[in-house]
Amino acid sequence: MEVLTVSRLSSAISNSREYSHMSFDESDALSRHIMNFFGFSDRIIDNVLQPEDRDTFYMLEDSGLMETAREETTLYDGREWRIHYWTIKLAEIFKRSIESDEDSDETSDNSVYEDIPEDIWAR
Repeated sequence: MEVLTVSRLSSAISNSREYSHMSFDESDALSRHIMNFFGFSDRIIDNVLQPEDRDTFYMLEDSGLMETAREETTLYDGREWRIHYWTIKLAEIFKRSIESDEDSDETSDNSVYEDIPEDIWAR
């Protein structure tokens, strides 16, 4: 299994439709911020998040890069206790980052201008 890196996550974020407007520096900063929460894990508990971070995670959930999960348990006194988690979707991130790598390989070999006839440039 591959390890998620900042550059992979940054590439996946940049390749997401919702974040295509982001510059490389912005997606890299967002990736570093997210990786600071997850580290080497793919799941964190929701309680560690500040409201601004939670909003960011909800946006990433909308783009398909994260998801929420919860566990329920019964306490000794009979009350139900819910624990909410955020899970990073590793398979989707790897898929999007690979698509980005393939796109960059294809565009480096072929230019859109190669398919345009020379007479199109004459007025």
